[in-house]
Amino acid sequence: MIMRAKDGAWLGGAVLLALGAMGLPAADQPQWGQGWTRNMVSAEKGLPDSFSAAEGRNVLWRARLGTETHSTPVVAGGRIFIGTNNENPRNPKHKGDRGVLLCLEERTGAYLWQLVVPKITNSIFWDWPRAGICSTATVESNRVYIVSNRGEVMCLDAAGMANGNDGPFLDEARHSTPLGTEPGPLSPDDADILWLFDMVKECGVRQHDSAHASILLHGGHVYVNTSNGVDDSHKQIHAPDAPSLIALDQATGRLAATDTERIGPSIFHSTWSSPALARANGRDLILFCGGNGVVYAFEPLPPADGKAGTAGPAALRKVWWFDCDPAAPKENVHRFNSNRKESPSNIKSLPVFHGDRVYVTVGGDLWWGKNQAWLKCIDATKSGDITRSGEVWSYPLERHSMCTPAVADGLVFVGDSGRRLHCVDARTGAGLWTHDVKGEVWASPLLADGKVYFATRNGEVLVFAASREKRLLSEFNLGSPVSGTPVAANGVLYVTTMKELIAASAGSQVSP
Repeated sequence: MIMRAKDGAWLGGAVLLALGAMGLPAADQPQWGQGWTRNMVSAEKGLPDSFSAAEGRNVLWRARLGTETHSTPVVAGGRIFIGTNNENPRNPKHKGDRGVLLCLEERTGAYLWQLVVPKITNSIFWDWPRAGICSTATVESNRVYIVSNRGEVMCLDAAGMANGNDGPFLDEARHSTPLGTEPGPLSPDDADILWLFDMVKECGVRQHDSAHASILLHGGHVYVNTSNGVDDSHKQIHAPDAPSLIALDQATGRLAATDTERIGPSIFHSTWSSPALARANGRDLILFCGGNGVVYAFEPLPPADGKAGTAGPAALRKVWWFDCDPAAPKENVHRFNSNRKESPSNIKSLPVFHGDRVYVTVGGDLWWGKNQAWLKCIDATKSGDITRSGEVWSYPLERHSMCTPAVADGLVFVGDSGRRLHCVDARTGAGLWTHDVKGEVWASPLLADGKVYFATRNGEVLVFAASREKRLLSEFNLGSPVSGTPVAANGVLYVTTMKELIAASAGSQVSP
């Protein structure tokens, strides 16, 4: 039996029954990466080597999104959360360009509710037209944590407004309505905001193009990068004293701590890399990559008590720091804007912790900097300035990488904006194989089921055996660029194009 849902999701009814009978492992994917180490490695089995959205082969369902989707889906508690834009409006009361976080039913892809956020109208360089919500959600229990296109850190009720407005935030109607427009009544498909922290208002952040973050939860705190960056001219930091990393109380949204590194003047473009968690030498570390090309390790805050408190924010204590490009310019950095041969480096990917090492991609900015770029491996067990002592190895990339590396079984997989995929020995940094593709690689690779899944801005999906020898299992094109990273959860592979979310499952068939 084949069914098509009226809200734009397609599904195969017989396949749903088959999935339950197969006894697939129940493993949600509630945040970006496996655990908080940010390594996109999954234990899921039986994932398809290929699928065809056009033919419906190995496709469980498809759900229409907006027209631009740069977020990665997360799967938790029977729901899927993904950021997009409002070019495919779900509710006629929300018209025009907006940031949107969609909540879909995991089983069918059916629409459940949405967070809708008006644009920042200062200039297009604050909140890029039709970019939508670019951040990836983090889910814990029945709470959803997200950074909106307006630089607001939000805690949402995973059930949306369907179970009432729980508060303490009660002004959802006004928040979802542009200034100068009278808000209408709330709907059951509206988001329920529990608390909100505005980084622009409270921390003086000047976000650039859009806020982009994947929130890290640890010890009752919310750790989030601020997206502080250059102004419209791309040659000046408007908010040099604004923090690059902050911590909030998870229960209340109160500002608990900030970094005090004054990274601002050295940010070459923006602060889009999200924090990760490491455990080295028996101690937890908050890993953070600044917009200045430096990787920092901070001590986590003591566990939060959930009380409001009156003291001001603490300073995050630095344990070690590693300058990924020590020979690059460090002062008056924006004079190198548009210089493809010499410039500072920055980091847009997430740091990945694996086996006492940190893996990160770094290099000249994709749009404004030099072409030189690397995959770096750092020893996480040291202290202090480890720029000289902490580098385990450095591997040259073709061009700047937006990709977060995936690490498993002694191998590192990564792609770059030079349109090349790489497999590298995790211990030595020796290159094992490369593969040229037609599009830039913004999406990070997924390692699952003995395979590595790559996707490109040309719409290509390439599936390789996760091995030291190059073995391409399949290659196909989805007809739309891919920015978000493929993920696997509960026996299903999810791939997001600009316009739709595809749930792929071996043996399923849905009408095209």
